[in-house]
Amino acid sequence: MEYVSPEGLRLDGRRPMEMRQLRAELGAVSRADGSAVFEMGNTKVIAAVYGPREVQNRSQQINDKALIRCEYTMANFSTGDRLRRPKGDRRSTEISLVIRQTMEACIMTHLMPRSQIDIFVQVLQADGGTRSACINAATLALADAGIPMCDLVTSCSAGYLNSTPLLDLNYVEDSAGGPDVTVGILPKLDKVTLLQMDAKLPMDIFENVMQLATEGCKAVANYIREVLLENTKQLENRRGV
Repeated sequence: MEYVSPEGLRLDGRRPMEMRQLRAELGAVSRADGSAVFEMGNTKVIAAVYGPREVQNRSQQINDKALIRCEYTMANFSTGDRLRRPKGDRRSTEISLVIRQTMEACIMTHLMPRSQIDIFVQVLQADGGTRSACINAATLALADAGIPMCDLVTSCSAGYLNSTPLLDLNYVEDSAGGPDVTVGILPKLDKVTLLQMDAKLPMDIFENVMQLATEGCKAVANYIREVLLENTKQLENRRGV
């Protein structure tokens, strides 16, 4: 199948180095301490953060830092095939762990000892890049909850199909079986917090694909900063500052 046309266009009309449209909204869950909806094209994710609060299971309490817990789920209606997904299946457990480890790299857990922070992420609509969308939604929800972070953590994926590096893969491109690199970075600190790849790539091509994904992460970071700034201005207006 041809994923890039001779004119240099992908199946959804984007250029190889073009991202899908981003959209975000803060405060989607009123009961949560912080929440956000994040969309990358047709992929839509909601995240809610509760905490810092008292550790529910005292045996898990950590004396010098906060305990971070994360739960990832996919809504039964999020894909076209309406499968009932068992809670805690292998893929959900793996992605929950990936999100938790990525978030632990940016949260200043040492400022909140003997407490716990719960991050719940649910995919409402899946069209490729769900892992990245979940991390971006969780970052926004943590910022909305006022959790201290050393930097925003943002994520984006890139792949390699038809001998062309492609940024921000959709479901059809993701399912093509080509190499897919998911990257998470701390943009201001210029550190990589997540790097996952599900196929082998020659070193020179891998560097190009990773560089493309990193540029995507920086674009997401700029968008998230704009959203947070706009939200802060709205709060100021409400309080009459």
